[in-house]
Amino acid sequence: MMDIPAVSRCVPGVEGVAHIEGDTYSGVMRVRVGPIQVRLDGRVILAERDGAARRARMDLQAADKRLNGAVNAKMTMQLSAAADGAQTDVEIRTDANVMGKLGEFGQAVIRKKADQIVQEFASNLSAAVTARGTVGSSCYRPRGGG
Repeated sequence: MMDIPAVSRCVPGVEGVAHIEGDTYSGVMRVRVGPIQVRLDGRVILAERDGAARRARMDLQAADKRLNGAVNAKMTMQLSAAADGAQTDVEIRTDANVMGKLGEFGQAVIRKKADQIVQEFASNLSAAVTARGTVGSSCYRPRGGG
């Protein structure tokens, strides 16, 4: 989960994630929100990681200059043993601020799209780990996803 470029391949619409320095990465996310195609250029900073607690926090900052919109978010991931003891559950909590024209779409539309992206990410990540035992260099993406 700490291999940001590998795991980002499981997120629909994310492309071109590159390591900048330290725990900072850059990337692009293309996503359709309602009738608008959004291209968010941004940075992800692995702000906290606690291996013993199996928890990490990422800070995300991205903007679509064409739309004059931006997203700032803090995302916390927590890994825990599943009830069957053979699998791992991943809990993701996100606190996001959506600004500018993108924020004008309303919370319901943005929340629905965010939930869809997280569900597809979870499905892609699960398929990648199940097939390979690790995310590795690629991630499964169903056709038409993103």
